[in-house]
Amino acid sequence: MDRREVLGWAAGGLAAALAPAAARAAGHVPVPFDWDMAPPLDGREAFVAWMRENRGEDPGFLGQRWDRYLQLLAHHDLWDERDKRAYLLTPREEFVTSANLSRAYEWHYLDIGYGVTITGPHTVARMTNTIAVARGDKVLEIGTGSGYQSAYLSHLTDRIWSIEIIRALAERTRRLYDSLIGRGYRELTTITTKNADGYYGWEENAPFDKIIVTCGIDHVPPPLLQQLKPDGIMVIPVGPPGAQHVLKVVKQQAADGSFRVARSDIYNGSIVNFVPFTKLEDGGIRGTHNQ
Repeated sequence: MDRREVLGWAAGGLAAALAPAAARAAGHVPVPFDWDMAPPLDGREAFVAWMRENRGEDPGFLGQRWDRYLQLLAHHDLWDERDKRAYLLTPREEFVTSANLSRAYEWHYLDIGYGVTITGPHTVARMTNTIAVARGDKVLEIGTGSGYQSAYLSHLTDRIWSIEIIRALAERTRRLYDSLIGRGYRELTTITTKNADGYYGWEENAPFDKIIVTCGIDHVPPPLLQQLKPDGIMVIPVGPPGAQHVLKVVKQQAADGSFRVARSDIYNGSIVNFVPFTKLEDGGIRGTHNQ
C-alpha cells in the first residue's frame, strides 16, 4: 500500500473506525510529566481524582483503567512499583481504534487494522515487568503496532527505540505520538521510531539493555541477541504459529568473556498467541521469519 493509497483509504468510513481514538480527542495535560509524579494507589476514587487533576483524562476510562489494574495485580501480571505506576499513567484508550474505544481495557487483544492487533493489557504488563526496565535503560521494541507498548515504556525509561514493519501503520502511529506530544504527553518524545524489518534490530543504536518483541517467531533472532548487552534481558514469543511461549531470554557473560543464554517461560508453559514476525523482501512484506 503506497502513500496515495493510504490517504485514499483514510478518507473512507472504514478508516474513521480504525483511526486511533486520540484523533478525536481534545484537551491538554494540565501538569507536565516528571519522573516523580505518581498517582495514589489507595483506591479508585483517589486515583481518578488525582489523574483528572494532573493528567486531565476522562473519568470513565480512568475508572476502567483502575479496575483492570486490580485484575493485573490479582493475576500477578504486575508486581514492581515502578511498573504499576507506568501502567496507571498510560492512557490505553488513546491507542485503540475508534471502533474499539469502549473495549479499551478488556482483557484480550483488539484489532487495529492492517491485519495486526494491540496486545491485551495483562500480556503487556507481564512482559514489561519481566524485563525490569530501569530509568536510563536503552530499550528496543520490535513491533510498534498501536504505540501502546512504547508509551508504557516511556514511563520507565527515557531511551526507547521502536521498529514497525508495516509502513502505513508506522506512519499512523508516529502521527499519533506527535499528536499526543502536542497535547502535553511529553514523555513520548523519548520514543524514536522507524519503518523497517525488526528481525535485524537497530544496529547503529545497539547495544540495548532490554529488548521486547511483540510478534511471534519460532526462534530467537541472532541479530537481536547480538545487540543485547551482557546481562541484558529480552522477552519474546517463541514457537510455531498458534503454539507460542513467551520467553525471558537473559544473555549471561562468564568471567572468561564467553556468553550463555538462559531461557525461562514467563507463563509457565501456557500458550499465548501473537501476530507473526513478518519479513521485508524486495521492498514488500513477504511471509515470515520462521525457519
